Amino acid sequence: MSERRTIFSGSTFEEQIGYARAVVDGDRVYVSGTTGFDYTTMTIADDVVEQADQCLRNVAAALAEAGCTLADVVRVRYLLPDRADFEPCWPTLRRYFGDVRPAATMLVCGLADPRMKIEIEVDARRRS
Repeated sequence: MSERRTIFSGSTFEEQIGYARAVVDGDRVYVSGTTGFDYTTMTIADDVVEQADQCLRNVAAALAEAGCTLADVVRVRYLLPDRADFEPCWPTLRRYFGDVRPAATMLVCGLADPRMKIEIEVDARRRS
């Protein structure tokens, strides 16, 4: 039977909504949609590029706790309320994933809080 465990970031949303930041299931790691909140202060920048950077720092922290890195990401999903905000994020996304080249999808949709301008979800595979 494969290992299954949950990882929490300390975000108040995890408790309020009832989810984990990430789930490790054997060699797979599923990181929930992660926003640009700094979970230590529960603050969020106004700028979408700053939010994208914080999202990926939050994702990287969850992956590290799971025993992997951004280099292990095989799938990424970007969710944005405003499609015009996506292109300004490209340099930041390329900085984190330019060498990794995971499969990627961008969706335009509403997010839970109007301050949120981007949410990022990833799937990764831990290396043996």
